[in-house]
Parts: sequence; C-alpha cells; structure tokens
Amino acid sequence: MTKTRPTPVSRHAVTFIFVTVLLDMVGFGIIIPVLPKLIGTVADVSLAEAAKIGGWMAAAYSVAQFLFGPLMGNLSDRFGRRPLLLLAILGLGLDFLAQALAPTTAWLFAGRILAGLCGASWVIANAYIADVTAPEDRGKAFGMMGAAFGLGFIIGPVIGGLLGEFGARVPFYVAAAVSGLNLIYGYVVLPETLTQANRRAFTLARANPFGAFKVFGQYQGVLPLCLVLAMFFFFSSVYPAIWAFWGKVRFGWSEAMIGVTLAVFGVVIAAFQGGLTGRFVKLFGEQGTVVLGFLSAIVAGLGYGVTGSLAVVFLLMVIHGPEGFINPLLAARMSKRVPENAQGELQGGISAITNIAMLAGTVFYAQVFGYFMSPAAPFQSPNVAYYLTGAGMALTFGLFLWVSARDREGARAK
Repeated sequence: MTKTRPTPVSRHAVTFIFVTVLLDMVGFGIIIPVLPKLIGTVADVSLAEAAKIGGWMAAAYSVAQFLFGPLMGNLSDRFGRRPLLLLAILGLGLDFLAQALAPTTAWLFAGRILAGLCGASWVIANAYIADVTAPEDRGKAFGMMGAAFGLGFIIGPVIGGLLGEFGARVPFYVAAAVSGLNLIYGYVVLPETLTQANRRAFTLARANPFGAFKVFGQYQGVLPLCLVLAMFFFFSSVYPAIWAFWGKVRFGWSEAMIGVTLAVFGVVIAAFQGGLTGRFVKLFGEQGTVVLGFLSAIVAGLGYGVTGSLAVVFLLMVIHGPEGFINPLLAARMSKRVPENAQGELQGGISAITNIAMLAGTVFYAQVFGYFMSPAAPFQSPNVAYYLTGAGMALTFGLFLWVSARDREGARAK
C-alpha cells in the first residue's frame, strides 16, 4: 500500500469542507417541508399521490448518484479533490435553480437528476478528509462530517419551513444563492490535498459502480461491510421518504412544524456525531458504539410507529440519536482497509452503495405509505413503514454482528 503522511491544510480549507457538506444537507433538508406542497401544486395531485411522486424523484437522484458517484471518486483520485468538489457544488446550485423554476413534474425530475450527476460533494469531501487525517482518527473525522449532515438538518428544514410560508419555490432560490456563494468561497480558499505520489491512473473499469464492487473484493473485509451499510441505508431511508407526509397525516403538521421536527432531530444528530462519536468510541470502542447505534435505530423505528403525541416523537428523536454513529464508523472501518491512493474510489463506491440502497428504500417506503393510505389497502395506517424499518434494522444488526465475529476469527487465525 502507498502510505504518506497526511497533507497539512489550512483551517479555512477544513472549514470549507465542513461548510460544503453542511450546505449539501441544507439543500436536501430545505425541500422536505415544502416538497408535498410543491409536488401537489405542480402535478395537481392528492397527498398520497404526491408521496409516490416524491419517492420516484428521490429515486431519480439516487440512480444518478449510483451511476456517477464512483466516477467522481475515481476522477478525484486521478485529478485531485479540488476541481471535482467545485464541480459538485456547481451542480447542486444549478439543481436548486431548476427546482425553483420548475413548471412541470418532468422539470422537477430533471433537477433531481442533475443534482445526482454533479452532487457527489460528500464523496469528495470524505476523500479530502481521508487525505489529511491519520487512519486512527478517521472515525472521529467522519463523525464531524456527520455532524455537518446533522446541522444541515437543523438549518435546512427551518429555512424550508419558514420560507415555505411565502411560497413553495422561495426556499430553492435561497439555496441556489447560498451554493453560489459557497462556490466562490471554495474557489478562493480550497487547496489541493492529493499529492502527485498518491494519484493513480484513471480506468473506466474501476469508475463504474459494478467495477467498484469488484475492486472492493481485493480488500479483505470490505464487501461484507458494504452489505451492512447498504441494508442500513435501505431501512433508514424511511425518514426522508415519508416523514413530511406521515407528519401531515398522523398529526396534521404544517410545513413550519415539519421544519421544526427535522431541526430538532438535526440538533440531536449533530450532537451525537460531532460531539460524542470520539467520546463513545473511547468508552465503548468502535464495535460497542456501532452496537449502541443499531439498538437505538431499532427502538426508534418501532417507536415512531406506535407514538401518538408530539412529545413522544421528540423523546424518540433523542433515543434515535446514536444511530448517527453507524455510518461514520463503518466508513472509517472500511477506510482503514484500502490504500491511501484509493480513498476517493472507496468513497465513490460507498456513494454508489448508499444511493442504490436509498433509491430502493425510498421508492419502497413511498409505495408502502401510499398503499396503506389508499382504499385498496386491507387497513389504512400511516405507520406500517416504521414497523418494517424496526424489523429491518434488527436484521441488519444481526448481519453486522455476524460480520464482526467473522473478522475476529480471521484476525485470530493470522
């Protein structure tokens, strides 16, 4: 394996990476409170039908990221992190503008596909962080990136909920402007971190999602963790898929209230991922911390399905917080098992896995929600998707324990 010391970078550059991921998640969160209204207005359909369309829109985004995430990661291993990250930010800003101007449902889909094509900023951001972080510190560093996701969920839904009161399109104009400012900021302050020694030749065979999976087979223990991660993202996709629709049906939430609930959850996730990942790893180790994350995911998934009050929803959000440990710690574990000149490829492959899992999960949960709210269902309930999530997370937890036990046996055999 090619090993070099992490490249020192300025405080401004690290801040920019954090802000980039933050804005990516702000853009994702900003549309959640207003998406039911926007789809309903543009497509002129009922809430149940809007939920199904929203699921297919998310699927279009995920397909594009599945196909192009590995390409972006591999290109960053060849040409460096800086140009690819700036391109991703540009694509995200153009997506926001397309959503704001959308006259038809097809336009909404086109905007989501564009975001998927260029919006792989977190892929490059994680590779950037891997360039400048020692392997033993990557769990904490990826936790900080997770905190940026959490903060985005605080800021995005609040902005979307409040600005949505002035019109479903207003938040998108604001998000496009913020992305433009971030692009200018990054162009000025962002240095390159991938040294010439750690760059490698670009090959198309490794730059597609299926090629990435084949390459991962070369690194011991990576593919089983990929399966765990895929299942985790499939079952956790219930929240972006139906949260806004579920809140409207179950509790009659307004766009502003949807924004508030997502903001509270964002605070919880940011606190756990950004402030507590390192502490929990010191106390319980990486394995124990991931176990705690899965237990919280199971309890929360089932809990949302049976709760009958807003107070209990907020309590479940606190219980749900440790789920945020799972993704960064699994990503850090995989990062330690690949060479330094393949970190972009790894993050691109993780992007492909994440997005195909969320694609399938988002479509699945949107259809489940729409079906069980329709007259064709044997009974009507907005909660069925959450029962399936709790059961699915339990299954994923069992797989993780099996993979971990097999890794320990392999280590003892050496």
